[in-house]
Amino acid sequence: KLRDVFNLDHPHNTFLLKNLTIVSGSDMVDLTFHNFVAYKEDICKDWAEDIMAIARNPLTYNAPRSTFLEKILVKLKLQLNEEGKIPVRNIFQMFPADKKRVEEALRACHLPNGKNDAINPEDFPMPVYKTFLMNLCPRPEIDEIFTSHHLKAKPYMTKDHLAKFINKKQRDTRLNDVLFPPAKPEQVQSLIEKYEPSGFNIQRGESCSAQSSCYTGGMTEQKILCPLPSCFPGEQLACFPQLPVRRFRCFFPALYFSSVSSPQFPYFTITKIFMCEGEKNNKPKQSLRSEVLSSDSDAIEAIAESAFKTSPYPVILSFENHVDSPKQQAKMAEYCRTIFGDMLLTEPLEKYPLKPGVPLPSPKDLLRKILIKNKKNQSMSGKRQSSLKKGRNAEPETTEQPTSVDAEDTVWAGDVAEEEPEEEDEQLRNLDEEEIKKMQSDEGTAGLEVTAYEEMSSLVNYIQPIKFNSFELSAKKNRSYVISSFTETKACDLVSKFPVQFVEYNKCQMSRIYPKGTRMDSSNYQPQMFWNVGCQMVALNFQTMDVPMQQNMALFEFNGQCGYLLKHEFMRRPDKQLDPFSVDRIDGLVATTVCVLSGQFLSDRSVKTYVEVEILGLPRDAKRKHRTKLTSTANSINPVWKEEAFVFEKIMMPELASLKIVAWEEGGKFIGQRIIPIIAMHPGYHHVCLRSESNMPLTMPALFVFLEIKDYVPDAWADLTIALSNPIKFFNLQDKCLMKLKDTS
Repeated sequence: KLRDVFNLDHPHNTFLLKNLTIVSGSDMVDLTFHNFVAYKEDICKDWAEDIMAIARNPLTYNAPRSTFLEKILVKLKLQLNEEGKIPVRNIFQMFPADKKRVEEALRACHLPNGKNDAINPEDFPMPVYKTFLMNLCPRPEIDEIFTSHHLKAKPYMTKDHLAKFINKKQRDTRLNDVLFPPAKPEQVQSLIEKYEPSGFNIQRGESCSAQSSCYTGGMTEQKILCPLPSCFPGEQLACFPQLPVRRFRCFFPALYFSSVSSPQFPYFTITKIFMCEGEKNNKPKQSLRSEVLSSDSDAIEAIAESAFKTSPYPVILSFENHVDSPKQQAKMAEYCRTIFGDMLLTEPLEKYPLKPGVPLPSPKDLLRKILIKNKKNQSMSGKRQSSLKKGRNAEPETTEQPTSVDAEDTVWAGDVAEEEPEEEDEQLRNLDEEEIKKMQSDEGTAGLEVTAYEEMSSLVNYIQPIKFNSFELSAKKNRSYVISSFTETKACDLVSKFPVQFVEYNKCQMSRIYPKGTRMDSSNYQPQMFWNVGCQMVALNFQTMDVPMQQNMALFEFNGQCGYLLKHEFMRRPDKQLDPFSVDRIDGLVATTVCVLSGQFLSDRSVKTYVEVEILGLPRDAKRKHRTKLTSTANSINPVWKEEAFVFEKIMMPELASLKIVAWEEGGKFIGQRIIPIIAMHPGYHHVCLRSESNMPLTMPALFVFLEIKDYVPDAWADLTIALSNPIKFFNLQDKCLMKLKDTS
């Protein structure tokens, strides 16, 4: 209808250039499309760029607690009645857990509190709103922290006391005092001037306890002091550390769809294209991993349009090819060349030829490039390949098959490459029928891919799939441009039996792990095991927002969400060796302490709640899952847990570990979760703003926690460490102990 009304088929029609579509949703599948039309092309472009900049800003997802609370006030002031006032009923709906407490908080602010009443927006400014929140959600645990750090006889904290508190509780003890000086009273004075409402207190350099709650939100903006923000600073999210210069040393997220496909879908670093036979015109049909196929070139056009909207770093396009027709494969190759244009990488870079021992180029060398992963015909002549890469329709070439050849050099890459056919047949003969069926079901449709013909083969360069034979043979070949795919079952078996070899394998070659074909519900496996051995592409079902997917999204939220992360040096350097099951390190180990103090607005109902805390990392990390007790009363607005801190005494490789926090209602109903990499966390008191199962920020629920991160010290070395860190104090204690011994003797 739109095509007819706006005459879209007219060659000079510019309607689509004025059309703006905003796609949003609570997860990757349940999406909503809002379509807008501007009267000028540049206006549409400006709106698109600005909206994308806001949506992709890492601080949007990781805003401080105060920002989420301010959003509530903004929402209330946007939902006015006909008289231009805020209906009290809306406030009850915003804070539904305890209507009586909402009424009392409104009454304390001298505001109308009946359900049919309304509030003038001018009578509900930010200071009044903060007072309302303090009455609705009092914070006794913060008052206790405050009173424990000032003189008992005085109800305020001086700037000296506040500086001492920041340096003792909010500062990372591992920082060097020279390079990162502790907070000074004059710095703290600037905080008091910014957040202390009393001018008299500001002049005296004091902060009163009555306003201590304001510091929980106000100081979130401070980066050096970082007193009570979310648990990591914003610069951790947006930073772009030096990308690898010599090879792809990174983890990759991947995309799979098993539901109804559409060319409009979210894009990530790797996109899977599923090809099967077309019905007419020798055109292949493509879909996005689905049984319902999109027509002709829609999927390719959608990728071309949106491939680099969120990141300029290279996109890897993985073809699962079931088109057993040279003409249809040629048509697909033509689509790729014509639609992708210069974005398609058809030839390897001059500095990084496809030769053994030559590393891959850095992702930085391949900005705004699309790489094709597809089976490759290794027996094509150089002249024929060159002709096809340039898009020319070369004449069919007849070659005489040699009588005696090396199978590793002539077979189709990804079909039986790197192994003798007879050897594979022998392996299959040794398996019984049930084992063969299991192997085929685990591989799913990927095990049924057809031969790659010349035109599609010519598009493949740095991502050439081969069938895995052995770690020894791969090391001998030393080809960085090949990739082997493993089902989760096969990969899990290799990790458990040959962990060190798998790490070494991933230093010089790429590996891809994908869900087994029997996961009919599109559930996911835990990716941590495969990250631990350096697998570059750990594919997950993006439409299923389970714990593995939450962990994946939390990890790739960092580094500007560019889709690439630098692996640990133990997984890159040839002179380093790593066994994830028995890490033998004496440096870099940390001990982490987590104390869950309280929660705020955890549920819409008045229920009892509890919290679970867990470390996700290497097998030898402290694996125990800790859990708070169930709150004694049904209070979801401001529950408090007065319990011992949870101690994770040894984390072997913090660079590979994450802290997982989940809040639950009594009976096991999910409230919210947060997964945070250990190396991104800041010690101290923090608000952890929780997220949904699909990793979307929740406006209301939050946890107030205390985090402590220290260098791990074995018990046998504890005294020595104390002596080295503060020798004067250590020897003074030793002298006192000697004096006591003399007195007793």
